[in-house]
Amino acid sequence: MDRYYYVYIPTNKSNKVLYTGVTNDLLRRVYEHKNKHVKGFSSKYNLSKLVYYEETEDVYGAITREKQIKGYVRAKKIKLIESMNTKWKDLYKELMKEEPLQE
Repeated sequence: MDRYYYVYIPTNKSNKVLYTGVTNDLLRRVYEHKNKHVKGFSSKYNLSKLVYYEETEDVYGAITREKQIKGYVRAKKIKLIESMNTKWKDLYKELMKEEPLQE
């Protein structure tokens, strides 16, 4: 069974605040952001809209990439987001459609 890791960027409704994180379960993690299940930066700033993510099978690569993106200036993060998501739409909704039903 393959294991995947995700580097992701959520934002708030106005796209003003960006957060970069890493997880092994993107749907669960974004759900937690949306529902403020974990107190901290993302719940304080209402970071509930997934605007960017990358997938890899390498956990160390994911952690390294997260640190790299965190080091980017805002303009570079915006360019990265817009390379995948020009309209800054919430990608969580699309991921929900792609997720196979659990049997």
